[in-house]
Amino acid sequence: MPDRRFFENLGPVCLGDLAEIAGAVLADPADAGRPIDGVSVLSQAGPREIAFVADGRHARYLGASRAGACFVAEAAAPLGPEGCARLLTAAPHAAWAAAAERLHLPRRHLGLDARTDPGAQLEEDVVVAAGAVVGPGAMIGRGTYIGPGAVVGPGVAIGRDCSIGTGARIGFALIGDRVRVHAGAVIGEPGFGATVGPKGLVDVPQLGRVIIQDGVTVGAASCIDRGAFEDTTIGENTKIDNLVQIAHNVVVGRNCVLAAFTGISGSVSIGDGCQFGGRAGIADHVRIGAGARIAAGSGVMSEVPAGEAWGGSPARPVKQWLREVAWVSRMVRRRGVGGSEA
Repeated sequence: MPDRRFFENLGPVCLGDLAEIAGAVLADPADAGRPIDGVSVLSQAGPREIAFVADGRHARYLGASRAGACFVAEAAAPLGPEGCARLLTAAPHAAWAAAAERLHLPRRHLGLDARTDPGAQLEEDVVVAAGAVVGPGAMIGRGTYIGPGAVVGPGVAIGRDCSIGTGARIGFALIGDRVRVHAGAVIGEPGFGATVGPKGLVDVPQLGRVIIQDGVTVGAASCIDRGAFEDTTIGENTKIDNLVQIAHNVVVGRNCVLAAFTGISGSVSIGDGCQFGGRAGIADHVRIGAGARIAAGSGVMSEVPAGEAWGGSPARPVKQWLREVAWVSRMVRRRGVGGSEA
């Protein structure tokens, strides 16, 4: 279930209504009156939640799920456990997205005259500079500074001795102590999630959070997206340069360094102590082992073992990459001296 600090729960809604909203058909019409409180992913869903199976790779997990209901393609309908209502659709992910929008509403600051909402909780020695906004239910720890024009969204928790820079935007996030967020950074906006529905592409609601642990620095104009359902997590003492993009569901370990223009795609897992040169790019669902180093400008498309240095695009072990670059350089010089070769 999405965190109630950040999402208003609009349930329960009966399965018959969800089926109509999502354009699905109940495998058993007798399930139409069953109440559903919220959406979840298949591995976490409970008896009053609805999940989805988007493709055959995940259908085998349906039999072990505790979900009360599930959007499935017709071929996967027999795989569900007893007690799990099946809603048949050609686009299960898009149907789940429609159900999520019906059941969960992101909390918003209503823009009242008060810059700091009366429902926010601020400890002593908190400074909220001119033009900054602190939303309802937000919690800010002792000695924290909120810069001019910054926005702290509803339900956000910020620890002690933090600094939030001018114009920074923070929502759907839990932030530890001694965290520095520089000017213009954006934390907690929706990740890039879309799927194909009956009428074309549809946005998938992003129902997770951002967790930033103690001592992290987030550079100016960097973006950290909230999770699609799992959390996006930044480990202790990690340092993020300006203009870095970290997508939804990413897990970054402790004491990592990400230089400017680094782009981390969705669901990447990064171990402790990793280093990324400027403009490094990581493909989605890749695992980067602890202590790995990625050279500037590299494009990582596959798993990087712990402790290794990789470079190039597509990236490979740095010694191999340098040997290949040197070989190409020699071939170019030879052709230049000896004339063109057929």
